[in-house]
Amino acid sequence: MLSQLALYLRLGFHHIADLAGYDHVLFVAALAIPYTLRDWKGLAVLVTAFTVGHSMTLALATLRLVAVSPTLVEALIPATIIATAAMSWRSMSPGHEHEPIMLGRYVMASAFGLIHGLGFSTYLRALLGEEERITLPLLAFNVGLEFGQLLILAVVLLAGVVLVPRILSRRRWVLVQVGVTGGLALLLLGQRLLAAR
Repeated sequence: MLSQLALYLRLGFHHIADLAGYDHVLFVAALAIPYTLRDWKGLAVLVTAFTVGHSMTLALATLRLVAVSPTLVEALIPATIIATAAMSWRSMSPGHEHEPIMLGRYVMASAFGLIHGLGFSTYLRALLGEEERITLPLLAFNVGLEFGQLLILAVVLLAGVVLVPRILSRRRWVLVQVGVTGGLALLLLGQRLLAAR
């Protein structure tokens, strides 16, 4: 039992941190863009709101209680990254700098988590196969995902500490991150829309 839990914990961690499937890494990075290390507690809660959202649909889809076209989900995932990066870009407009994390951002992270959970479910269903008891593997997988997300968050925040203000101004750092996450997500969206044709 413990070895099975450890296996799914590792699988969840590796799935979120896998650079080959960088869409989820981009989303967590996009969430963190407008914030600094001093906001780490609020950001940890924000990432957990994302986890709550994707845990719900991950469970429902893995149990085959919800079914959504994988093609649609694969297109919606980069769209959530683009929207999150755009919200982060807005944080650089006058009057919005250093804005605290607002309730709407937590709701958005949870809602976008619902979409990402549908994306995770195909992978997890393939791992579970025909196992009858999936509650504990599902929980362990989610905990592994959460650890991976918190690690990504830590890397983004620490990069900001190293680069701002020594190398880049805060504004330029935010704009670089918006450009990278939004640009890669646009590329990913284009690829997925072309593949769906």
